[in-house]
Amino acid sequence: MSECSHNCESCSENCSSRTSPEDFYEKLNAYSSVKKVIGVLSGKGGVGKSMITSLLAVLFNRNGYKVAILDADITGPSIPKGFGINERAKGCEAGIIPAVTCTGIDMISTNMFLPNETDPTVWRGPLLSGTVKQFWSETIWNNEDYMFVDMPPGTGDVTLTVFQSIPLDGIIIVTSPQDLVSMIVEKAVKMANLMNIPILGIVENNSYFICDNCNKKHFIFGESKVDEIANQYGFPVLAKLPIEPKLAKLIDEGNIESFEGDWLDDGVESIINATKN
Repeated sequence: MSECSHNCESCSENCSSRTSPEDFYEKLNAYSSVKKVIGVLSGKGGVGKSMITSLLAVLFNRNGYKVAILDADITGPSIPKGFGINERAKGCEAGIIPAVTCTGIDMISTNMFLPNETDPTVWRGPLLSGTVKQFWSETIWNNEDYMFVDMPPGTGDVTLTVFQSIPLDGIIIVTSPQDLVSMIVEKAVKMANLMNIPILGIVENNSYFICDNCNKKHFIFGESKVDEIANQYGFPVLAKLPIEPKLAKLIDEGNIESFEGDWLDDGVESIINATKN
């Protein structure tokens, strides 16, 4: 027998320690129900991952689905800000009670446990990973059709914890047009493939800017390369979002649920179709 790689899915041996991915998943709270879980991932920070997570949650909610957001970006939680959530977390004997936005989206985030939203989360890796597991397993998720997990940038401890501990139905990768970001996207793609997590598609944020005067597209960060990456790895481009100051303003005001725009409509339909089974 060759040396064990601890990757049971790619191994033909029938040893006593053989496990399936489900054996590592954290169990949901007894009062919880979550049908589909989608991770939103970026290879690096600053590309608008949390904004895309928020927009997707709002659009799925508008389509009549019961939606939740698990903010797994433990050290950089920004999801509550965009929805105007300033309350502290609540709990009962049954578990943690998520915050609910004005349109009915359930949410949990580290900021809801801090005395002040500007307090830093100075925690080491094991505590960060443990918090993600608690958010999944101890929160009372009430009959959610779709949960979006806003993941931290990169491919570190917390990302690995999400991949191994939460039964993801797929991930969405968020990027921007720069060459450097494209290179880092490939790292995220290869990590997802290594962990056998389906990639539902890619969203390019800050893809272009439409000038108010000439009404033409200007590629501020360079020409898009997202189609090349998508074709190379065989997954769809879900959307290319413009640089849109109005979206940033809505995030700052805590009013993202009122946004208007059809940039992600086709992407939402693609995600729904890909996760029907």
